[in-house]
Amino acid sequence: MRILVTGGCGFIGSNFVRLLLSARPEWTVHNVDALTYAGNPANLADVVANVGGRYVFHHADIADAAAMERIFAEGKFDAVVSFAAESHVDRSISGPMAFIQTNVVGTGVLLDAARRHKAGRFLQIGTDEVYGSLGPTGRFSEQSPIQPSSPYSASKTSSDLLALAHFHTYGQDVLVTRCSNNYGPYQFPEKLIPLMITNAMGDLPLPVYGDGLNVRDWIHVHDHNEAALAVLERGRSGEVYNIGGDGELTNIEVVRMILSELGKPETLIKYVADRLGHDRRYAIDSSKIQAELGWKPRHRPDAGIRETIAWYVANRAWWEPLRKK
Repeated sequence: MRILVTGGCGFIGSNFVRLLLSARPEWTVHNVDALTYAGNPANLADVVANVGGRYVFHHADIADAAAMERIFAEGKFDAVVSFAAESHVDRSISGPMAFIQTNVVGTGVLLDAARRHKAGRFLQIGTDEVYGSLGPTGRFSEQSPIQPSSPYSASKTSSDLLALAHFHTYGQDVLVTRCSNNYGPYQFPEKLIPLMITNAMGDLPLPVYGDGLNVRDWIHVHDHNEAALAVLERGRSGEVYNIGGDGELTNIEVVRMILSELGKPETLIKYVADRLGHDRRYAIDSSKIQAELGWKPRHRPDAGIRETIAWYVANRAWWEPLRKK
């Protein structure tokens, strides 16, 4: 099996490449990454050194149609798993065009190239942010209305709909997953959990938006990637699968958990003006993937976040240079 992974030097993508190289030793993994600020080859350095020709890297932008044409023509892939995306909501608010270029145009380029070169199954990795904001009760199902609130989530909605349109229009073997908030090793330190960990380690202020009571459903990146692999191998074409961690926590609960684990005072918390259009609550109903594919999350947030804190404590040499980007 020859798999093309896009965005495989980013946080979730690099962990997925690691999973494939270890769990599917007969597969060859091609990785396309533009190596923007959040794409880091060091995320994979320790594993790719030992797998020989089973790993091939392509430095390219998924929105570059000529580059994708060349890679697909030479690769003869059996499947594509697309993680490549601009993903930080704050950056989408200050500069939305980069998100449209990568998340919308890039997805369109990939789908077209995969279809023309008969690349087999195409798995589009999405986000629960396409559903917008929940009230205090209920969970997002695959039938929930799509109501994106930010330029980021609007661009990801567009990529999902492009993928599903290729299934309905061309009969292309396409699937979409929508996951809740990921955490774990190799996450760029602009996102909530690694930012709070690294700031706390340096006794720096921990900026918390608004009242800190926004709720997210946290999922460990390893659980998410095991779900994505299950969908790739056994999911039904044309379907959407929600992936959640059953781990609802408010932002301030997460921050306090990190401070407690590191033995730091809560006086480091600094409440700041809320993010524009900040969704209040996300929660995922993942009963469909659990019933159909037998997947379920293995990490509870308390233990998983403690494990993640320990990883950042042990890997200063990885994250300290990134804080300057």
